[in-house]
Amino acid sequence: MEEGVRRWLVNISKWCPSPQDFSSALSLFPPSQRSSILRFIKSEDRKRALVSRLLQYALLHQVLGIPYEQISIKRTLEGKPYLECDKDVPEFPNFNFNVSHHGDYVAIASEPLCLVGLDMVSCTIPWKETVTEFIQNFSSYFSRLEWDFIIGAGNEEQMLVEFYRYWCLKEAYVKAIGSGLASGLDRVEFHHTGWTNINVKIDGTFSPLWKFWLLDLGEKHYVSLLSLSLSLSLTNTKFSAVSLFLIQSYSLIGTKNITSACSNIQDLLYPLRGVTRDRQPKATRTQ
Repeated sequence: MEEGVRRWLVNISKWCPSPQDFSSALSLFPPSQRSSILRFIKSEDRKRALVSRLLQYALLHQVLGIPYEQISIKRTLEGKPYLECDKDVPEFPNFNFNVSHHGDYVAIASEPLCLVGLDMVSCTIPWKETVTEFIQNFSSYFSRLEWDFIIGAGNEEQMLVEFYRYWCLKEAYVKAIGSGLASGLDRVEFHHTGWTNINVKIDGTFSPLWKFWLLDLGEKHYVSLLSLSLSLSLTNTKFSAVSLFLIQSYSLIGTKNITSACSNIQDLLYPLRGVTRDRQPKATRTQ
């Protein structure tokens, strides 16, 4: 993959840290990061938030070579994470990254030049209302064309999947531009051929500088990735290999296998603790 480009995906469903393990991992972060993790009430949400921070620190250390203790991650007012750094990185003049987590997965993507947006969804069945009632709450965020595809997808399960596919793309778009606002999303209309060759119309005009991918991870999990290039020529040469890599290897996204097993989660923890790979202790848990 191109320098500065990373796509990492972690299945956290089999990582079951004890309270002591979780507290130990949490202690590796500065107080501001700890509080952002602990603000979640449910343990599963806290686990997703913890792994998200681990991925952010690991990515910034690997790509930019910044020592872990010097990494400072902030968020814009709209909630997009960014690296607070006094050091210029001339080879990556517009380095940015995006994270997402939902259901069993946590994902991160980075770009050295293009704006990047990422969103993860798990097609969760609503339990307080019917599927039709649930998706009706979001009807104003879709164009008439998109809405017709959603409600015409078939039975309620198929409608829900179609809804989440469109919603995943729209969320990634919002996260890429860093607006933090979903208003006006009906003006952002997605077109596709069987959920490939995805294009977008903004205010009725196709925007060729945006490139989109939507991946089916199985078990009703989807991840969307989008990039906005600085020029059309850059877009046409930049992302063909990336999209092929993602489609073929989504369970091994990036240069490192960091899927599911506890020992692989520890691969993210050891460097933060100052332990090198050849000095790693044996894992105490096997979940």
